[in-house]
Amino acid sequence: MIDQAELVNRFTYHAPHGNQQEKYQNLRLLGLSLAKHIVENTPVSREQSVALTKLEEAIFWANASIARNE
Repeated sequence: MIDQAELVNRFTYHAPHGNQQEKYQNLRLLGLSLAKHIVENTPVSREQSVALTKLEEAIFWANASIARNE
C-alpha cells in the first residue's frame, strides 16, 4: 500500500532547486531532437503519433523523477 508521504510527494508541487532546471532543459532538448528524427523518418500515422506521445511521456516521467527524488 502507498503511504501518505508518498501520496504527498506525488501530488505536491516541487519547485526546482540547484541544477534541476538545467537537467529538465537537457532532457527536453534531447526529446525534441528525437521527436524531430521520428517525424522526419516515419510516415504520418497512428504509430508515429503514439511514438511521439510515448516520448512526451518519457520526458515527463524523467523530469518527475528529478523533481520528486532529488
